[in-house]
Amino acid sequence: MNPNLPHPSGGVPVDSSVPPYAQMLNAPQREAVLTTEGPVLMLAGAGTGKTAALTARMAHLVATRRAWPSQILCVTFTNKAAREMRERVAAHLGAPGEGLPWLGTFHSICAKMLRRHAELAGLQSNYTIIDTDDQLRLLKQIITEHEIDEKRWPARQLAGCIDRWKNRGLNPADLDAAENEAYANGKGAQMYGAYQDRLKALNACDFGDLMLHILNIFRKHTDVLAEYQSCFKYIMVDEYQDTNAVQYLWLRLLAQSHKNICVVGDDDQSIYSWRGAEVANILRFEKDFAGTHVVRLEQNYRSTPQILGAASGLIRANSERHDKTLWTQVNGGDKVKVIGVWDAPEEARRLSEEIERLEREGAPLDQVAILVRAQYQTREFEDRFIQVGINYRIIGGFRFYERAEIRDALAYLRVIAQPQDDLAFERIYNQPKRGLGSKTLEKMHIHARRVNLPLAAASLQLADSDELPKRAANTIGTLMRQFLSWREAAEVTSPADLLRLVLDESGYNDMLAKDRSAESAGRAENLSELARAMEEYETLGDFLEHVSLVMDNDRNDGEETVTIMTIHAAKGLEFDHVFCVGWEEGVFPSQRAIDEGGLASLEEERRLAYVAITRARRKCIIMHAANRRIYGQWTSSIPSRFIEELPEEFIDQESTMTGGASLWRANWSENEDPFAHVAQQNPGRADTRGPGWRRAVSGGYDTQPKRLAEPGRSAASFAAKPRSDIAIGAMVEHAKFGLGCVIDQEGNKLTIQFEEAGEKRVIDSFVSVVS
Repeated sequence: MNPNLPHPSGGVPVDSSVPPYAQMLNAPQREAVLTTEGPVLMLAGAGTGKTAALTARMAHLVATRRAWPSQILCVTFTNKAAREMRERVAAHLGAPGEGLPWLGTFHSICAKMLRRHAELAGLQSNYTIIDTDDQLRLLKQIITEHEIDEKRWPARQLAGCIDRWKNRGLNPADLDAAENEAYANGKGAQMYGAYQDRLKALNACDFGDLMLHILNIFRKHTDVLAEYQSCFKYIMVDEYQDTNAVQYLWLRLLAQSHKNICVVGDDDQSIYSWRGAEVANILRFEKDFAGTHVVRLEQNYRSTPQILGAASGLIRANSERHDKTLWTQVNGGDKVKVIGVWDAPEEARRLSEEIERLEREGAPLDQVAILVRAQYQTREFEDRFIQVGINYRIIGGFRFYERAEIRDALAYLRVIAQPQDDLAFERIYNQPKRGLGSKTLEKMHIHARRVNLPLAAASLQLADSDELPKRAANTIGTLMRQFLSWREAAEVTSPADLLRLVLDESGYNDMLAKDRSAESAGRAENLSELARAMEEYETLGDFLEHVSLVMDNDRNDGEETVTIMTIHAAKGLEFDHVFCVGWEEGVFPSQRAIDEGGLASLEEERRLAYVAITRARRKCIIMHAANRRIYGQWTSSIPSRFIEELPEEFIDQESTMTGGASLWRANWSENEDPFAHVAQQNPGRADTRGPGWRRAVSGGYDTQPKRLAEPGRSAASFAAKPRSDIAIGAMVEHAKFGLGCVIDQEGNKLTIQFEEAGEKRVIDSFVSVVS
């Protein structure tokens, strides 16, 4: 052994010069690398090179022989991050990255530990890790055995409860009365315990067990804990702000011996509370580990000063955070542009024009991203991009019309429009569940082939025979009568109203309402957006033809594409040009999140806004609409409070709306609060507006709820020019609905009282004036 290098048992390097792997780092990064002893908190803002510092630190520990590779524990959240770290450490050391056996995700490391100590958890070392489908199937069996109504208390809801309990490090015996009431009126602990017993009988565990079993072993078997405490001289944790309770408890136990724990994270980017992450873990790190050395990485290598200034100013409105300010040596750059438009269609149109302009200027589409708060927002942009020929891709989800609930709804509509559509009928004959299993479907197919009829018609014939059990026959008969009723309704009902009727009468809405999983609300939002999209079409056939063209829009995977994704999916990514859309109260910040979580949720929404802005390298454009169609109703929208919180010196405001900001400002005086109606409409909700909330932003519309700047006009009237030969009171004729009288006019959309069809809303181009 080289006498100038210390033994892994400890000591300080004799050579105090900066090692090669640290020479390219800035001063704070180098400080984090060379501060090896004791607890270290590395506060790493967006784009500040945390991975470079973390991997250099690992290389330093090995190169200076402070520790053997097997004495270093480094945990990450993704396999991708673990692979990148291995490659970088290997490059620093000139040796294979496999020399770091304890570098991986929380769950992969715990799975490795559990294989060694499976018997202490009541398992064998060859245990199986079940996936979500197996978990749900097992839970359904247990629910049935305990005579619980699975329709009222779905297996997916129980799976969500169990996952939440395991993320918090809770065993069945640890649940308090409130947690026990979370499922089946006080049977939560009983069902959780039965599930765990069944897993052990199967020699299996689920994903959450990997950490919970090891935490239990550490608590009950101090000799095992002592073995790992002795083994890991140095512990490093990436993305510490995203740790949940069980991960926090596991790390604290492991770090108690040497206390050489270095955590890297940014509390301003903690955006995963919905999956158990607790920002408090990073905020209280200095209290958990006395003598913590704090290193702030604030030099940003990604964005322009204007983008960083806007993001930093916004996040300062949060109270629960470590103070830090991002800066860069890069000069220049455009201000963050805030664009106000009239409505969502204009938002999509204006955004597509901006992208086409960037493309003409030579910007690659691969460096353009659109960030939305919720998945349902993507539909407007997808339709627009199809129309103008912009290639796009959806990250972190399906394209709008490819989502399961959308395909289900479209299948119902296809069968209504075309009873011979066997593929559509097969998709929804038992969706939602009607007790028609695979055997019933097989009999339906056999009969359809025998009599040469479409599946739907053949199933009705089969229901009138003795070939099916009475319950199945009655169910099919009811379903076919519903289709007959919907087909008749399609003749006199708008496509959007028809969809709402089908979703209600088929039981699909009830199915989503009873599904208490995190995904169900998003699925309901998507279906509402589908209905809103259908309002632009006169007939069901027109809309289905449009969908077919959209679904058939195959693109060359080798071509450049604009990226559309949620802000959550964008974390860790970066683009030259970023469009942040839908920045209005209720959309972003999400009203549902604030209603459910109050101030804590609002601060997380603000962190989401911070993450969105800091994805941009060169340009960031924020868009908000004055009006949106929500559940079929035009509603005036207030610009997001986050726009108000952006420092004026870093933003450039623009409005395409008549009157602009001056009209907005004219609508209120110093003694009036233009946002007060939000609190009035929601009594009891905490007023979470920050200082300076009253500053006017680009608007051009009245601040009262559900009113437009000019009475009698909606956002649609600015998107299409109304006919001059039609006025309220005029008699008109429609090809389908017959004669009627115009009773209201909203841009190019007319409300007409027809003699036979009743009141309908139609586009003026579909009627002729009766002289």
